[in-house]
Amino acid sequence: MLEELGLIGTIRDEDQSPEEPDSESDQEEERIILNRKKKLKNFGSKDFNTDFQFGERDVLNHDDDWVMADVMKQLKKKRSVTTLDQKIEKIRKKRKAEEKSAQSGAAEDTAGKNEEEEEEEEEDDDEEQDVKPAAGEADEGDDEEEEDDEDDEDEFDSSDEEILTKSDTLREKERRGKKRKAGEEAPEAFYEDASQYDDQLTFDDMNLSRPILKAITAVGFKQPTPIQKACVPVGLLGRDLCACAATGTGKTAAFMLPVLERLVYKPRTSQVTRVLVLVPTRELGIQVHSVARQLAQFTSITTCLAVGGLDLKSQEVALRAGPDVLIATPGRLIDHLHNTPSFELTQIEILILDEADRMLDEYFEEQMKEIIRLCSYNRQTMLFSATMTNEVKDLAAVSLKQPIRIFVNSNTDVAPFLRQEFVRIRPNREGDREAVVAALLTRTFQDHVMCFTQTRKQAHRLHILLGLMGLKVGELHGELSQSQRLENLRRFKDEQIDILVATDVAARGLDIDGVKTVINFTMPSTVKHYVHRVGRTARAGRSGRSVSLVGESERKTLKEVVKSAKNSVKARVLPPDVILKFRDLISKLEKDVYAVVKLEREERELAASEAKLSVAQKRLDSSAASSETQRVWFQTQQERKQSRASKALQEFDLALRGKKKREKFLKDGKKKELTSEERSQFEILKAQMFAERAAKRERRPKRARAMPEEETQTKAANQKARKGGKKSVFDKELTNTSSKALKHYRAGPSFADRKRLGLDRKRPGGSKFKKKK
Repeated sequence: MLEELGLIGTIRDEDQSPEEPDSESDQEEERIILNRKKKLKNFGSKDFNTDFQFGERDVLNHDDDWVMADVMKQLKKKRSVTTLDQKIEKIRKKRKAEEKSAQSGAAEDTAGKNEEEEEEEEEDDDEEQDVKPAAGEADEGDDEEEEDDEDDEDEFDSSDEEILTKSDTLREKERRGKKRKAGEEAPEAFYEDASQYDDQLTFDDMNLSRPILKAITAVGFKQPTPIQKACVPVGLLGRDLCACAATGTGKTAAFMLPVLERLVYKPRTSQVTRVLVLVPTRELGIQVHSVARQLAQFTSITTCLAVGGLDLKSQEVALRAGPDVLIATPGRLIDHLHNTPSFELTQIEILILDEADRMLDEYFEEQMKEIIRLCSYNRQTMLFSATMTNEVKDLAAVSLKQPIRIFVNSNTDVAPFLRQEFVRIRPNREGDREAVVAALLTRTFQDHVMCFTQTRKQAHRLHILLGLMGLKVGELHGELSQSQRLENLRRFKDEQIDILVATDVAARGLDIDGVKTVINFTMPSTVKHYVHRVGRTARAGRSGRSVSLVGESERKTLKEVVKSAKNSVKARVLPPDVILKFRDLISKLEKDVYAVVKLEREERELAASEAKLSVAQKRLDSSAASSETQRVWFQTQQERKQSRASKALQEFDLALRGKKKREKFLKDGKKKELTSEERSQFEILKAQMFAERAAKRERRPKRARAMPEEETQTKAANQKARKGGKKSVFDKELTNTSSKALKHYRAGPSFADRKRLGLDRKRPGGSKFKKKK
């Protein structure tokens, strides 16, 4: 029917994406061009006007300045200093100038004799010589500009290009071992499973209010995603739910739509906060806040953002006004609960945990206990994540009441149109990781790339190294200020930089439009972390690619990924000559890396001395100091210190190691300059420490505690009841875990039991009872 009318049908859920077909060929299809983006920049300039712009822009890509305006106002203004990119450019230009002067010095020596001979012959032509230098100077100026452009473009000689343009080899990885069955993990502990949803459901069929439907249209949503079809009807009923879906499938809208509809349907009677959304990172909080504001733009619902790095005072003012929806990170929320007057969580009706498995792990454990203690007991709780735990016992801290399970995807499912590739790092070649990443970014994946590292130190080094190679790079990790983090994210989204090097801070929840490739410098500690990292690409039905570097010690994680993969997994092999060339280049750039680090250190020392002066000035001003009230925290300083020390990976690692290994580890850590092998080994070590810690925590025996009486019987109990099987008194006593039975067990036999058993009298000086004769 569509073909007769000359129309093309849209892609349905069951159809395969035509954008990224799986090629069976051994060689990379596309020919490798060094610095492709720069060389093709002026392509077609003769046929088209490069200054041309479209008069109208797509509705989906319009600027959301009004959404981010409040966030930008709260950013702390700091003294403007030179950025890292400026330092890199300065050192780079200095190196180029030194190379030029060395070349010109050698050329001048050979050309000096020729010039003397020419001067003697051309003494008569004075007038012509007066004119020619002017033209020559102009020509030299043009030549210098061209040379600068060439220097920016090419880091390699033309002789190297033949080697560097060799294609990578791709081959399919074999799957070994049994594939995990879909129904292996039975959700017996959940009250109800609602993973099956109505596939024909639309936004109009969800009983949403007109203002919310209008906002959905304005944002550009056409059809609900599977997680939205499953969660919105259940959320509107006010039920507790635990939802899991693959990355980039619209989980934020899945919990915001029912929340906003309930707030519209039941207007507030007083100025109180009724909805709390908790997120693990600041960037994710800002993203959720912007989505909430866009969906509530045609209603009177107010939202507030309370995350670290933004201005405290403006947040306090907003919280005193009692916003309907509060999006917060745990640390900043606790700060406000203890220090902001008239702000409390006793009226919270809905509690939402985005990236719930992260929020419930040991790093947020104490903070989550404190928040839930201060929350209202009669509330609806919703948990969302791409790698949700399948056991209710792990969610006991949130006090779910008859939770409904909605697992649209498995715990380890990656995005459907993601192409997974792996580069093997041979034993004793761990130092090649930086060279491999540089080769991939220079030759194959030159824009819209996110590169993940395990540590902030390695992320910073990669930024400097790739910047010195002439690539446009930014970094994102916890050591940067909030304004720097947001600025780097903005530049990456606006395509001002091509590569974003990040730690796991950026691995969860961030929706960055247009990310084509994710590169893992080392394999993450667990499959769960891997799923979140590669989930930054292939979002919302688009295609994407992930390339992970895998060493011998990381093969276990690789096997798990291959086993759970639904599509074919490729192994990428880079030509050894290419890796060798980039390794040589990196060794040449080490001096420049050190120079950039030195400039940064000097700037930091200057900033630290200025900060000390300002602190001293404040202390001298006694009136200002006395007026400031000290902020309080729910833990004492000593408790916070102990908590941090217990969770530090270094302490945990030292406890595992032998004496000799421990001494070597400490000795190597104090080195000022590490080799590339040592740096890579340290990255892998960090990931292993995290994995070992998680495994040890799972093996830890659970504490005996009184379990609440369940309202419904389990499947096993129902089956036994149907068969008519009877439980013995001994079985009942042994399996009864109610609080009454537990108290009775701890107290020991009652007076009547002791008398009946002849245990009514204790032995003098002993704890055992004496039998009567």
